[in-house]
Amino acid sequence: MTATLSPGAWPALVLNADYRPLSYYPLSVWSWQDAIKAVFLDRVNIVEYYERQVSSAQFQMRLPSVVSLKSFIRPARQPAFTRFNVFLRDRFTCQYCDSRDDLTFDHVIPRSRGGLTTWENVVAACSPCNLRKGSLMPAEAKMVPRQKPFQPAVFDLHQNGRHFPPNYLHESWVDYLYWDTELDP
Repeated sequence: MTATLSPGAWPALVLNADYRPLSYYPLSVWSWQDAIKAVFLDRVNIVEYYERQVSSAQFQMRLPSVVSLKSFIRPARQPAFTRFNVFLRDRFTCQYCDSRDDLTFDHVIPRSRGGLTTWENVVAACSPCNLRKGSLMPAEAKMVPRQKPFQPAVFDLHQNGRHFPPNYLHESWVDYLYWDTELDP
């Protein structure tokens, strides 16, 4: 259940029962419809509201901007191996030329040479570099990734994700995001 991150969509930030976001990247948000449904099913508490309200013939309610789950969901210990998380680990940058355009991913040791699709063998690469490297080994192509590919911890992705904030953050969400950042003296 993800929502469009724009002011007119009225998404609700979803917090775990400990008031931390379920996920930062992508940010855990629900559509206002899903948030209201969860309220009526008694699955969440409303923490913050928008000024906007919805109404029917017999009911009106301010739209929730932040909700917290009533039951704690244990966070994953290891991040999922997804294209997005590979890009996030590599900071949305080609590991061969530093381009941020037209990203795909590259098998450092090509699959045709026995390379596996794993954290330790896949890097973000722009299409031109990926095509140039093709099925060559890094030494043959004279193309070595700037950073050795590795399996990141959730913390690594959170740290990298801070450099790529969502397009839209409602002011009522700020107190619940980035609370674990170091405070200025």
